[in-house]
Amino acid sequence: MRNRILYFVLVCTALCTPVSCKKFIQQQQENAIVDLVTNGSWRVTRYIEQGTNNITDSFLLYKFQFNKDGTVYGERFGQQSSGTWSADVSSKSITSVFPGAVYPVILLNHTWTVTDSYTDSVAAKTAAGAPA
Repeated sequence: MRNRILYFVLVCTALCTPVSCKKFIQQQQENAIVDLVTNGSWRVTRYIEQGTNNITDSFLLYKFQFNKDGTVYGERFGQQSSGTWSADVSSKSITSVFPGAVYPVILLNHTWTVTDSYTDSVAAKTAAGAPA
């Protein structure tokens, strides 16, 4: 009986090493981001290019739908731009790629560092500093 208890303690300790617990936590965080991003549609409500050029109106009436399978669709007046997206919890970033997209959707082809977020909005900027 004593050997079984010791074996159980060793197994439990081995299963919850700091590395495996950290990966579990990171996976839960990624799942939470995916759930948040894929719930409903998104709009670009502010896009400042190079710190001063406000081109928000270029995104007027665009709706974006992020899907759990890593696809994203932007639509305006029945025209659709399709692409992919991914999230990186450790760098607090979201990458979006719209191959073959035209202006303004092509401007979203970046890795966006999230600077602030809520359940219904996200503020982000690119390495070049363009906030959206």
